[in-house]
Amino acid sequence: MNNVAFPWRFDTSGHTAGADLDAHVVQMLELLLFTEAGERVMRPELGTGVRQLVFGAASAEVATALRFVIQAGIERWLGDVVRIESLSVEAEDATLRVELAYAVLRTGEVRTATFDRNIA
Repeated sequence: MNNVAFPWRFDTSGHTAGADLDAHVVQMLELLLFTEAGERVMRPELGTGVRQLVFGAASAEVATALRFVIQAGIERWLGDVVRIESLSVEAEDATLRVELAYAVLRTGEVRTATFDRNIA
C-alpha cells in the first residue's frame, strides 16, 4: 500500500493520493518540524515548538537551542523511521532554514532535505 500523500488530496482516479517512501519521509519531517505543541487534538505533545524559539534574539544560543529541539523531536517521533546524520539550523528574522541529512532506516539510504519556512 502507498503512504498517504501530504497535503491530503485525491489522485486522478478519485482515490486518496499516495506518496513513495522518500516523499513520505520528507512530508513526515516537514509536518513534525512545523507543528506546534497542542496543535494536534489527539497528540497534543507532538511537534517541535520552533516557531516560539525563532523569535528570540538571533544568536548562537538560539540556533543551538533550535537544533536541539528539532533533533529531540525527530528522535522522539520519527526515530523508528530515520536516523539523523547531520542537522543545521539557521534563523534570520522570521525565516527558518533547516538542512537535514538523514538515513531512512528501512532502506539504509542517506537523503538530504532543506526546509525553508517564513514563520511570521
